[in-house]
Amino acid sequence: MSALISAFKDVDLRKKILFTIAMIILYRIGAQIPSPGVDYAAIAGRLRQLTDGTNNVYSLINLFSGGALLQLSIFAIGIMPYITASIIVQLLTVVIPHFEELKKEGQSGQTKMTQYTRYLTVALALLQSSGIVALADRQQLLGQGIEVLKADRNIFDLIVLVITMTAGAVLVMWIGELMTDRGIGNGMSLLIFAGIATRLPADGVRIFQSSGGMVFALVMVAVVILVIGVVFIEQGQRRIPVQYAKRMVGRRQYGGTSTYLPLKVNQAGVIPVIFASSLMYVPVLITQIINSGSATVPDNWWQRNVIHYLQTPSTWQYIVAYFVLIIFFSYFYVSVQYDPNEQADNMKKYGGFIPGIRPGRPTAEYLGYVMNRLLFVGALYLGIIAVLPNIMMDMGVNSGAANATPFGGTAILILVSVALTTVKQIESQLLQSNYEGFLK
Repeated sequence: MSALISAFKDVDLRKKILFTIAMIILYRIGAQIPSPGVDYAAIAGRLRQLTDGTNNVYSLINLFSGGALLQLSIFAIGIMPYITASIIVQLLTVVIPHFEELKKEGQSGQTKMTQYTRYLTVALALLQSSGIVALADRQQLLGQGIEVLKADRNIFDLIVLVITMTAGAVLVMWIGELMTDRGIGNGMSLLIFAGIATRLPADGVRIFQSSGGMVFALVMVAVVILVIGVVFIEQGQRRIPVQYAKRMVGRRQYGGTSTYLPLKVNQAGVIPVIFASSLMYVPVLITQIINSGSATVPDNWWQRNVIHYLQTPSTWQYIVAYFVLIIFFSYFYVSVQYDPNEQADNMKKYGGFIPGIRPGRPTAEYLGYVMNRLLFVGALYLGIIAVLPNIMMDMGVNSGAANATPFGGTAILILVSVALTTVKQIESQLLQSNYEGFLK
C-alpha cells in the first residue's frame, strides 16, 4: 500500500495509473453492451435461473470475459483469442526456423512477431465468434431449446453478429496494447484481472443468499488460505549462485562479482491451466456444433463416455484428465521457454560459472536437474489449485461451489499473480524515478 500511495504522488506514474483505470472502465462498459440481434431480456432471465451457468464447456472464456460471453455482448469473446494467438506464436518459435530467427533479431523481430500475433488473433476471433453464434442460433448456448436471439433473424443478422463480436475482440486487443504501452503492467493480464474481479461481489452475495452465512464464512476463510499459499509459491524461487571471473580490458578490471540466477518454482505461470482448459472444451464445442443439426443427440461411445464426462466437471474422470493435462503442459511449456544449454552458453560467454560446477555441458545438466525438480513441485501446485473447485463439487458442496467460480483456484491464481506483477512494476518505476531525482 505504501508503494501505491507513493505512486499517486508521482505525476507521471499517476497519469499512467489513471489511464489504466480509464481503459479498464471502458472495457467493462463494452462488456455490458449487447450485440445487435440479441434478446438481452431473455438472456438476463435465463442467467438468473442458472445456478451453475459457468460450470460448463465455456467456463474459461466466460471467466476471463467477466461473464460477457454468456451475455453475448460486443466484448463476449474478450481477450482469449489474443492469449491463444500469443501462445501459438511462442510455440512456433521452436518449430519454425523463421520465427526463431525473428526472436533473435531483437526489437525489429519482436515487432514482426507481434504483427503475426495480431493477424492470428483476428482469425481465431472470427472462428470463435462463428462457433458461439452458431450455438446461439441453434438454441444450445444456454441450454437445449433456450432462445437467446431475436425470432425474426436472418443470415445477414447472424453475419453482422459475428462481425460485431470479432471487432469487439480486436478492440479489446487494442485496449490491452494501449494499457501496456501507456499504462502500468501488462494490459492483457489486467483485462483478465478486471473481468474476474468484477464478478467477486455479485458471486459472494449469491453464495451468501443460497448457502447461508456459515458456508460463506468457510468460503472466505478458504480464499484467504488459498491466497496465502499462492503468494508463497509464486514468490518462491531457487537462487543458484553465479560467480564471474575477473578479466582485464585495457587498464580496467571487470568481473569478480557474485550474483545469483533466480529460478521460480512456478516457472510456467498460469499458461498450463489455460492450455488444459482449452483442450478440455474444444472436443465438446466441436461435437455440439456437429450434432446441432440433428433433432436427437446420437447415442454412441464418444457421446456416452467422452463428451458426457468432459461436460461434467465434478466427475473424477474429468478431474483426473484435467490434472494430468496441467502436469503435461507445465513440463511442455517450460521445456519450450527455458533452455538450460542456452543459459549455460550465455554464462560461459561472459565468464560466469556456478561454484563447484564446470562451465559448459555440466552447467547445463545441473540447471536442467534443478529446473526439473522445481517444475515437479510447480506442476503439482498448479494442478491442485486448478482442480480444487471440481473436488468441492464432487464432494457435494454444490450450493456454494457452483457460484464460487471466481473464488476458485484458477481465478485466485490469476488475480494474485497479476496483482503481484503489477505492484512490482510500480515499485520498480518508483525506484527509477527516485534515482532520476537523485541524479538531477
